[in-house]
Amino acid sequence: MQIIAFGCTLRAKSNTERMTMFTKILHIVPEFEEGGVERYVVQLCHEQAKRGHTITLATAGGKLEKLLPASVSVLHLPVQRKNLFTGFYSARKLSVMNCWDIIHVHSRVPAWIGWITSSRTGIPFIMTAHAPYSLNIGILPMRHAAGVICVSESVRDSLTPYLPPRTVTIPNGVRKPRFSWDGKYFPDRRKFLYVGYLSKRKGLDVALQALGRLTGYDWSLDVVGDGSHREEFEKMCVELGLSERVKFWGFRDDAEEFMSRSSCLLFPSHQEGLPLTVNEALAVGLPVLASDIEPLRPLADGALVPEGDVDAWTEAIRNVINGKAASPLRADRLTTFEETAQKIEEFYREVLNESTALR
Repeated sequence: MQIIAFGCTLRAKSNTERMTMFTKILHIVPEFEEGGVERYVVQLCHEQAKRGHTITLATAGGKLEKLLPASVSVLHLPVQRKNLFTGFYSARKLSVMNCWDIIHVHSRVPAWIGWITSSRTGIPFIMTAHAPYSLNIGILPMRHAAGVICVSESVRDSLTPYLPPRTVTIPNGVRKPRFSWDGKYFPDRRKFLYVGYLSKRKGLDVALQALGRLTGYDWSLDVVGDGSHREEFEKMCVELGLSERVKFWGFRDDAEEFMSRSSCLLFPSHQEGLPLTVNEALAVGLPVLASDIEPLRPLADGALVPEGDVDAWTEAIRNVINGKAASPLRADRLTTFEETAQKIEEFYREVLNESTALR
């Protein structure tokens, strides 16, 4: 990975050059700490680098940068701030460089920066919608994008009024796992696992309340992740008498290994675009107990756990402890990340073909 500074002004490329080169991609991500969007971008950068593309990442920075391919160049900019002045500052810096074929933004603040940069340079920008965002002025740039990728049909349906004519659904793919689950920790050893950002939206508090009702059984929970509500969740464990059973590991880059050594993944999230954590667990082979949220229904052959319902989660976890199957999610319905990268590349080509034709 290469950190690059500003100050280089590159000549603008002609439309023909942009079409024939088609190798320079700018990704804009607010921060590069822990999270599904960030891990998605890490995987996408790996796949695109393998395909010969030149990748630049503009971000405020974060610990996940160490997982990027060595060939990726990183620009540190305040692209995470919901501030008009820092947004124009970032767009101006990127516009001066003007050395990419396409701009690919992830999240709403980067969408504004991508839109402004595109308007100044003529470089087409696209956006991946990773979640069902609130329908307000914050997502206005999507209407002006050369194209939008939605990670699930549920995300696409929720954002319909703000989507441009060129919108596609490309599910999050999953890479081939380095570890596999062989079942030796289940059901004799009830070792539950939570992987994800620690916020209320992810529903860890629901799982903790449910587990607090099951202290008569032998179980433990590993919490892999960090976030804004970690202290609150740790305090909840103390109040529920779970401190000796629940271990908070913080951010880790070996979540797959945790999955291979656990009994069941708990995924109590209230809202998602298409959860990468569930995909990764299914690829490893780990049983998953998951909320009944729309993006997961196409992967399920039966009932999921009612979202936010502590009583239902208590019963579902008790069933797992007693040796019954977790939610029936199907690994054979997953998309590989190679397929995802191929579809995104084809989308880029479509956008660039139209961009050239219109000029």
